[in-house]
Amino acid sequence: MDVVCLGESMVTFLPSRPGRLADVPSFTRAIGGAETNVACALAAAGHRAKWVGRVGGDGFGDHLVEVVGGHGVDVSAVGRDPHRPTGIYFRTDEDRATDAHEVVYYRAGSAASAMSPATVPYESVAGARILHLTGITAALSGDCLALLRELTAPRPGRPLVSFDVNHRPALWRGGDAPGVLLELARRADVVFVGADEAERLWGLRGAREVFDAVSGPEVVVVKLGGGGAVAADRSRAARAGLEDGDGTATHVPAPRVDVVSPIGAGDAFAAGFLSATLRGLDLRARLRHGHLMAAAALTVPGDLAAPPRRDRLDRLAALDDAAWGTLHLGPGWTEADEKDPGRTGEGPEGPGRAGDDQEVRTP
Repeated sequence: MDVVCLGESMVTFLPSRPGRLADVPSFTRAIGGAETNVACALAAAGHRAKWVGRVGGDGFGDHLVEVVGGHGVDVSAVGRDPHRPTGIYFRTDEDRATDAHEVVYYRAGSAASAMSPATVPYESVAGARILHLTGITAALSGDCLALLRELTAPRPGRPLVSFDVNHRPALWRGGDAPGVLLELARRADVVFVGADEAERLWGLRGAREVFDAVSGPEVVVVKLGGGGAVAADRSRAARAGLEDGDGTATHVPAPRVDVVSPIGAGDAFAAGFLSATLRGLDLRARLRHGHLMAAAALTVPGDLAAPPRRDRLDRLAALDDAAWGTLHLGPGWTEADEKDPGRTGEGPEGPGRAGDDQEVRTP
């Protein structure tokens, strides 16, 4: 298995129109869960992905297993709990970063909250190249936190542990989110955190402060929103004989995107970065693949988006800096006709020439 993603997936109810939850007359059923979003995106990108979690012995649990499995994800290790329900939640359509965003969880006592070292054997994640976790799971229960501590503990043959901080304040009322999330981040090998999260949680400003505070991981990725992302690769510094953190930061700006919905973009970014990591690409390429997968999610209304073909992603990720800076992605860009040079990022003289038309849109 290339990647195992462990965490809670829920049935989510999406509003039929913008506005307050109190004013929305009806909802559409979908699935939601940071870890299953990553697993589905990686499976769509051609990797062997597995979801480890627990759902109730109810119709919502059936729906989750069927839908996630239908995306090509291995669901053989998903446990069924006949005594606890599958979690559900309702949300508005606004960006999580705005005051208008509302989310109401009905997940207390859910089947997934009973995940623990006793109910999720280590063998279910062993053997994968990457184990992807998020801070959401740590907030569900003391048993879930104990499980994450066990999975991130040093041991021979441990998979490369990817950890997305994914701070959800509504889940941490009364809990020590800053301390727990920093502890888990320091135990991982690859960490994703938003600059806004780092400031809100730990009072850190700027990527350099984050790199210094989140000691331990080989790679730390700080997402800057519209400003792109910057990553530090400590393993590269060690190979070069440099002091930890010196001269290793790589910044890649985000392409311009016509946003349809911001939900799921962070998970898609992580999937793109991990996909490129599995393929042994360099740090700059990993960040670009993260941006491109995020752009696929940003230009569709749901949490999940089918990524472009791998060869197309590789062509766009290989653009020179000038061409990358002119890239403009709109709805339908992942399905644009690849025979049209202007829509694939390739001009008549070859890929990535400055001056090529890099705008990728539907007519």
